[in-house]
Amino acid sequence: MKQLSGLDATFLYLETPTTFGHVTGLMIFERPNEEFDPYAAVYAKYASLIGELEPLRRRLVEVPLGLDHPYWIDDPNFDLDFHIREIHLARPGMADQLADQVSRIVGRAMDRSRPLWEVYVIDGLHSGRWALLTKYHHATIDGAAGQLMLNIITDTEPDTAPPGPGPAWQPEALPSTADLLRKTAVNLAGHPVKALRVQTRLVRQLADAAGIDSVSSAASKTGSAIKSLARLGKEDGPKIPLPTSPAPPTPWNKPITGHRRFAMRTTSLENIKRLKNATGGTVNDIVMAICAGGLRQYLLAHDALPDRPLRAMVPVSIRTGDEEDPWTNRVSAIFPELPTDCEDPLERVARCRDAMLDAKRLLDLMPADQLGDLAQFSAPVLSTSAMRLASRFGLAHRIAATPFNLVISNVPGPRKPVYFAGAQLRHQFPVSIVTDGQGLNITVVSYMNRLDLGFVVDRELVPDVWDLVDMHIDEIGRLFKATGAEWAEEPQPAHPRRGRIRIVQPDEIC
Repeated sequence: MKQLSGLDATFLYLETPTTFGHVTGLMIFERPNEEFDPYAAVYAKYASLIGELEPLRRRLVEVPLGLDHPYWIDDPNFDLDFHIREIHLARPGMADQLADQVSRIVGRAMDRSRPLWEVYVIDGLHSGRWALLTKYHHATIDGAAGQLMLNIITDTEPDTAPPGPGPAWQPEALPSTADLLRKTAVNLAGHPVKALRVQTRLVRQLADAAGIDSVSSAASKTGSAIKSLARLGKEDGPKIPLPTSPAPPTPWNKPITGHRRFAMRTTSLENIKRLKNATGGTVNDIVMAICAGGLRQYLLAHDALPDRPLRAMVPVSIRTGDEEDPWTNRVSAIFPELPTDCEDPLERVARCRDAMLDAKRLLDLMPADQLGDLAQFSAPVLSTSAMRLASRFGLAHRIAATPFNLVISNVPGPRKPVYFAGAQLRHQFPVSIVTDGQGLNITVVSYMNRLDLGFVVDRELVPDVWDLVDMHIDEIGRLFKATGAEWAEEPQPAHPRRGRIRIVQPDEIC
């Protein structure tokens, strides 16, 4: 039995009837031959990995009254059939039909009495391909761990022997209420001392960042430390603007429902690198500039463009490679501005580059590992109750100013082809999380020589998500025109879509 870290548990406490804590990935594969059975291949692969991969077999045990963070145990009632499911698309199996199924699956909470993962084998795609949709709770893995999971379930060669039986594992009995309360009493008794140690380390690092000699000096010079941080961005220090003002309102910065929409597109990574070279930025800078331009076009089309730039939350992995447990969250975030208020594409790239540098400098001042440790000492019952009350009464939208407008994430994926039971992976579309007040998430995954973009939105707040994703692809063309750079590859067409079905009204029938 192992207790969740404070950060891992936070993704449980954030859940409400409309906000879910799972992250999803959509992988599209070629069919290696006509006889290939995707469901049988997926079932055999996962069956062989249960003993090897701890996240696949562990389930939650909640502490009574929410007095402490939950625990993981190896599920005594593990049922593989529950976790592996099969869907067949109706003909013709177009991209928007696939996205509709993904939207419905993403909009369902996970059963906390079972291991927090599901996989869906989706057959009947256009051109004979098939898809694998993986759904893991963020409490059990983050984006980097998700890529590690991908590396384990796939192969680097097409001709790989079928999986054999995996290592044996021993289910654990559910602990009694008395056992959990005894553990909780021991943990809570030590929390004040542990929390004080973490806070001391935090003060020391912040004092160092502010140029104060010692912790005792920091305690006596709190006002000076605050003034030192406030001076960041002035001429006598590094230009690091603190994100103290709220983000401007947009159509998706409102309370969300429990329903989602999903859309996806693919673009050439080589084209993005051409733009990077032409502008002197990085691939991340170009991705942010594409988002700034695409969002600007969308907001203009809806007569909703704010005068001020939007602000993004960009997750940042703080993994060192030395973690004892790879299946835990090690993530922080930066909050760069998106220059949606800027009309010039090249100026948007320059401002994105500056904003990313400023945000990273600010992250360097904040000891992310210590801030994560502080989450260990939060009160679970208060965290959960606060989130549910905020969701029920719409408090997140009414009380708190929006700190950022959306999440934008860029996850590096495999650079070489990978295979699942001989089936080559063609696309890896990310399907992430939206929350109350932030009903739009854009995540990008690189795979081989392309970037796969996944857009997740609240169904009611952004009903035209396919238009939004197309505007982002159009922005790439505007950047090429503005830079005068040559395309490395011709723009890739959109995946075939069926489009909306028009209902014939009775008075239209002759």
